[in-house]
Amino acid sequence: MNGLRLIHRHAAAFVRFAGLGSGVTLAASAALVLLSRWIPWTAANVLTTIASTMAATELHARFSFGHGRPGLAGHLKSAATMAVGWLVTSAAVGALAALRPGAGLVVQQTVYLSATALVGIVRYLVLRLSVFAERAPRPRTPRRPARFTAIPAGPGQ
Repeated sequence: MNGLRLIHRHAAAFVRFAGLGSGVTLAASAALVLLSRWIPWTAANVLTTIASTMAATELHARFSFGHGRPGLAGHLKSAATMAVGWLVTSAAVGALAALRPGAGLVVQQTVYLSATALVGIVRYLVLRLSVFAERAPRPRTPRRPARFTAIPAGPGQ
């Protein structure tokens, strides 16, 4: 495959990844806002991260990378990348709370979504290069011609 076609294919995969990831992230962000009214923010972040990771893994495996259903191993590896992402987003919002205790919802969401964007770029690279890496095509081995053996004719044939 020539270089330009390869760049185009990976750019298209990244655009699909970013679009799907952004949609899932925005839905998770809205859910996070709603849930954090009834439960602590960190718990709400855990719940939305788990749900959004499962949804995003299915979408990315199928549509971003054309890999098909991810299976348990794909979900677990993807979940590992999101566990790190959860730590990063939690640390970012925690740092905001420590530095600006009265920060409003818009500032909190800006910090959360910015951290999530950074996590998303790193996650794309990990998923693309490791979890849902393209399999090298198997070299085609030439088929051996079928061998026919003569069956001796029985009596009367």
